Amino acid sequence: MHLAGGEPTGAHLENLVLCDLVSWRELVSPRPAIFYWRTVNGEEVDFVIEQGRALIPVEVKATGRPSHQDARHLLTFMAEYGSAVRGGLLLHDGDEVFWLARGVLAAPWWAVI
Repeated sequence: MHLAGGEPTGAHLENLVLCDLVSWRELVSPRPAIFYWRTVNGEEVDFVIEQGRALIPVEVKATGRPSHQDARHLLTFMAEYGSAVRGGLLLHDGDEVFWLARGVLAAPWWAVI
């Protein structure tokens, strides 16, 4: 990422992930929809992938070691949409893949997309 002046952070990292998601979406048939989710209380999930009736919420965090707190909005989304959710994904800029919370997988953004 040195062309961009160093490692991506914040909105820059979210935009990189969005570009990768849109590129991936173009290769999948039927083509999934990509949305964001925000409540009136300000809780939000960066991306929601909708394929048929299945939903996958995706949160992007510019940290090498995300915590359970980083998954709180994913968990809120999962509770609200219940069985339609196939699991949550928290993308980070670290090196490890691990379960962050029940149903929430934390993985490096560069290894998944």
